[in-house]
Amino acid sequence: MMNGHRKSDSSIVPGKWPNNVRGGTAEATEGRGLTKGNTLRQNVPRTQSRTSTSSALERIRQVGRRKKGERFTALFHHIYDVEGLRAAYYALKRSAAAGVDGQTWQQYGEELEGNLRELSEQLRRGAYRAKPVQRAYIPKAEGGKRPIGLPAVEDKIVQRATVEVLNAIYEQDFLGFSYGFRPGRSQHRCLDALSVGIMRRKVSWVLDADIRGFFDTLSHEWLVKFIEHRIADRRIVRLIRKWLSAGVVEEGKWIRKEEGTVQGGNISPLLSNIYLHYVFDLWVHWWRRKRAQGDMIVVRFADDWVMGFQYKSDAQGFVQELKERFARFGLALHPDKTRLIEFGRFAAQSRKARGQRKPQTFNFLGFTHICGETRKGKFTVLRKTRREKWLSKLKAVKVELRRCMHLPIPVQGTYLRSVLIGHMRYYSVPRNLQSVKAFQYALQRVWWKVLARRSQKGNLTWERMNRLIATYFPPVRICHPYPLERFGVLT
Repeated sequence: MMNGHRKSDSSIVPGKWPNNVRGGTAEATEGRGLTKGNTLRQNVPRTQSRTSTSSALERIRQVGRRKKGERFTALFHHIYDVEGLRAAYYALKRSAAAGVDGQTWQQYGEELEGNLRELSEQLRRGAYRAKPVQRAYIPKAEGGKRPIGLPAVEDKIVQRATVEVLNAIYEQDFLGFSYGFRPGRSQHRCLDALSVGIMRRKVSWVLDADIRGFFDTLSHEWLVKFIEHRIADRRIVRLIRKWLSAGVVEEGKWIRKEEGTVQGGNISPLLSNIYLHYVFDLWVHWWRRKRAQGDMIVVRFADDWVMGFQYKSDAQGFVQELKERFARFGLALHPDKTRLIEFGRFAAQSRKARGQRKPQTFNFLGFTHICGETRKGKFTVLRKTRREKWLSKLKAVKVELRRCMHLPIPVQGTYLRSVLIGHMRYYSVPRNLQSVKAFQYALQRVWWKVLARRSQKGNLTWERMNRLIATYFPPVRICHPYPLERFGVLT
């Protein structure tokens, strides 16, 4: 397994290495998936190289599943394989903005084969250099702006190929309550798991927490140590260090990053999951088995997570110990976004007996979660579209329609149809139909006002408007089953 030389597929077998940090077994109720953003190459023998690479990745998965505490020593040759780089290129988002090199996906593809061969050779010789990330900002639903990164095309290609190799290992290690950026483990599966956990377990208290500036405060030193628990190939570790230290370009100035990973890169979701796997997931798994006195549930989607406790004392003790653990790894809970609230099957009854109001609500993955009842009077978790998300999307639609005010009506109608369908596919969960209908009606009102302003007379009748609505607006319907139905089938 000499560095710089391609070895046979037998080189994927990890070497023995003592490791005290054993990846906890995933919860039995959760399935496995690949890290988001990675296309698992099909075992279709288009070329000998493609077949060989796919088979090698499958063997990596098998070894990673069997030997969770050992390190992989020879993986780099899978990354600079031209076939793998080509698959990574075609998996990229084609409409993404250009990075610091100013090169788009289409421009890079004009000389694709030559570019990929040159990139492969640079990786093999160790001559590859990561470029700084172009920083941009996007508005947040609750106000303010979120910084994101726009990597160069070649960096995105190499990152994509690297993650495909690494996810074959780490998807065998990640725990069942981790959902973020993992294929087959979408937001709705995470929401289902949370709802079922609250309804079926003895949950009376919910910890709604947020990590302050996680992507900006992630420690490079600790991250590399965590990666080295499983990856002994120094070339891959050096590659990751290059991306971490590449820095960002903002307003024409290069800024060195001593900590954190830029949101927007293909490698960032996996790196964040690795970091939180060791800092949070494994520790929570241990705490639940060794320290909790009652029932305890947890779901995590990237750096956003919610926990449920049977006893308030468990929740308070957990928060205190979590703060101490986070401090060791350079993280901290956000003081304004971390709350412990009474929530669950018995919350409404307990609060009523004490003369208090209804239980508080909490927000998670775009929904406001509310203690409610079914028609038969049984407890259920109601999920309503978060008001800030609703208003933010409507505001964006208003801006776009005013910009395109004089475009043909079919163009505007097609755009609004796509907006409504996208909103409906995410937010049309059981018992949230009225909120989606309200959003549909708000879209219709906005469109009517824009069309009325196209003429000085402003005489657009609702009779004509209703014909346009019937043409371009699909009927609102529920797109998701009840949480227990889907969660029960999948698990």
